[in-house]
Amino acid sequence: MEAAKEFLNNLFNPIVYTVLGVALFVVMLLTYRVWTRPKFALALLGLGVGAFLVSLPDPNFRAIVTKPDNVPIVALIFILGFFLWWSLRQAAINDERLEQGLPPREAEEANDRILVWPDLVYEELICMVILSVVLIVWSIYLKAPLEEPANPGKTPNPSKAPWYFLGLQEMLVYFDPWIAGVVLPGMIISGLILVPYCDKNPRGMGYYTLKERPFAVGTFLFGFCVLWVMLIIMGTFLRGPNWNFFGPYEPWDSHKLESLSNVNLSEYFWVHGLKRRMPEEWFMRELPGIFLVSVYLFAGPALLLLAPPVRRMYQEIGFLRYGLVMVHLLPMAAMVIKMILRWTINLKYVIFIPEYFFNI
Repeated sequence: MEAAKEFLNNLFNPIVYTVLGVALFVVMLLTYRVWTRPKFALALLGLGVGAFLVSLPDPNFRAIVTKPDNVPIVALIFILGFFLWWSLRQAAINDERLEQGLPPREAEEANDRILVWPDLVYEELICMVILSVVLIVWSIYLKAPLEEPANPGKTPNPSKAPWYFLGLQEMLVYFDPWIAGVVLPGMIISGLILVPYCDKNPRGMGYYTLKERPFAVGTFLFGFCVLWVMLIIMGTFLRGPNWNFFGPYEPWDSHKLESLSNVNLSEYFWVHGLKRRMPEEWFMRELPGIFLVSVYLFAGPALLLLAPPVRRMYQEIGFLRYGLVMVHLLPMAAMVIKMILRWTINLKYVIFIPEYFFNI
């Protein structure tokens, strides 16, 4: 068991956790017709519940998952997994029906309507009673995570935001506050607003499908599952004292120290690469980073057109819509790239211009 725990602790290393999470996400979308089958899904659920129950005797794991603040997140993982399975299962059924020349299930069920009164109100009443009982029992048997009044001389370690802000708090590690707290959240909102204007695909409206809208569904799920849920799980269960990373079976030692060197790209280029002093003028100093960011943002959309699916999408939506999609898609990918670069080579900023408070 100790060897298995050590293996899992290494598996939840931030680099392995992120790369493996992205890989599993891609496999999940490619094989959604297989793993969403009820027997396969029940086997996955049994594996997850079994691993959770087997891990509970470990004191370090139990201390993390039974913490009152974290209990809702544990429930959130299983609930989110269920609804993700349910939606993709409906998509798999509809895609198979459409391939057979049949209409989606929603079209056949259009006439099977339920009245608000008394059917819907009756079901909502039952749900209200059940949830009230659950909340009452929860409040009695689980201590509320209340602490003493705020004391500036005693800061919690680690000091964490509420769970729904842990994704933003995690992004603050890799980006400047104006990017992590303003630009990226703003792009989430603007991206959701632009979806109906950029996606001209008339198929897949009003019913579950993945085959007919792979790009739209895949992009949304990537942003939600990988760039939001995975960051919340990381901040909840893997971030411990001093904001260090800890494995699920590793004790949260407040004396654990990890030597980190925050190195900017300009320092890598001038000092480590060319073995010379960095220029004092900010433009020349940050020219390598400016060049890389410009190539990524401006040449990236053109290079992606070499892929046939992207080229077909460009022909369907046109230049303006394609540009708006790339403006939001490339920063999403840059988040994962920047996180991995921080963990592997301690890269802090690609562009570092403190003179004008512009750091990327």
